[in-house]
Amino acid sequence: MKRLLPAFLLMLGPCTVTPALAQQEKSTAAFAYRQLDDAAKEQEARALMETLRCLQCQGQSIADSDAPIAGSMRSLVRERIAAGEKPEAIRAWLIERYGDYVSYAPQFTRLTWPLFVIPLVLVGLAALLLRGRFRRGGGR
Repeated sequence: MKRLLPAFLLMLGPCTVTPALAQQEKSTAAFAYRQLDDAAKEQEARALMETLRCLQCQGQSIADSDAPIAGSMRSLVRERIAAGEKPEAIRAWLIERYGDYVSYAPQFTRLTWPLFVIPLVLVGLAALLLRGRFRRGGGR
């Protein structure tokens, strides 16, 4: 029995170590967790980061996410803001690189027009239905 125990522990070894290896490491990007020295530029970067979606979490902004890609994106935003680039230029570059999904504020394009038009159509239909209902009800 004493000889079987080490063999059994060796068999369990990879099973117990695997979950620890599965944990993702935090981003190693320079400004992922460090703020800019200029408070105005940091505020500008933070405002932009809150409008950008984490591609891994998908439900959090890159400002709130601890995913490695969010850290890399935060660092990229801070580096570009520090270099004097405008937030809208950074947003446009990220949208070009990752697609429209990266932004919480979708742009009006030939692919996203239904996001803007369908709610207006539904409000118009509701107004027509309510108008007809009130006209019929007011004549009684």
